[in-house]
Amino acid sequence: MREIRLKVAALLMLFSLSGCGYNTFQSLDEGVKADWAEVLNQYQRRADLVPNLVSTVKGYASHEKEVFEAVAEARSKVSSIQATPELVNDEAAFAKFQAAQTQMTSALSRLLAVSENYPQLKADAGFRDLQAQLEGTENRVTVARNRYIKAVKEYNVLARSFPQNLTAMVFGYKTKPSFTVENEKAISAPPKVDFDTK
Repeated sequence: MREIRLKVAALLMLFSLSGCGYNTFQSLDEGVKADWAEVLNQYQRRADLVPNLVSTVKGYASHEKEVFEAVAEARSKVSSIQATPELVNDEAAFAKFQAAQTQMTSALSRLLAVSENYPQLKADAGFRDLQAQLEGTENRVTVARNRYIKAVKEYNVLARSFPQNLTAMVFGYKTKPSFTVENEKAISAPPKVDFDTK
């Protein structure tokens, strides 16, 4: 009789574990990591474009020192942050990363706005190519961030839903931070990088 009870208890535990969400947590966590890696990949692509862009603009607007310094400072801050997969589990570190990327976006917008004062720069084929690459990268950043936001949302919903929230507590699965914006209207569109040669 005792053996039958143990078998029944083992079967009940097995069935209860199948609905606990452990495997789903594993799958969604890997999805968040993959989408985060793509966000980092696109931000790195943008950071790699900065030196060439600054160099090209300097060739035409060398006296715009304040703008160049702002871009250099922003790029330095972005580069100083260790953007590891664990960053998505640390809300404070994630917020610091996001602030650095926002500063970079702002600095690049100011740099690109300088070209409005320099028609020869706007006509430069190298500059137009860099501008097109940056515009494409900004679009890729937006797409990657959106995928990450969706992956985090799905993970966080699971972590807060019953009975999976019990599994989350037992195994230490905490909600993950997502991108937030202080001024949603200002950030809802990528920075303007249109430099037609009118």
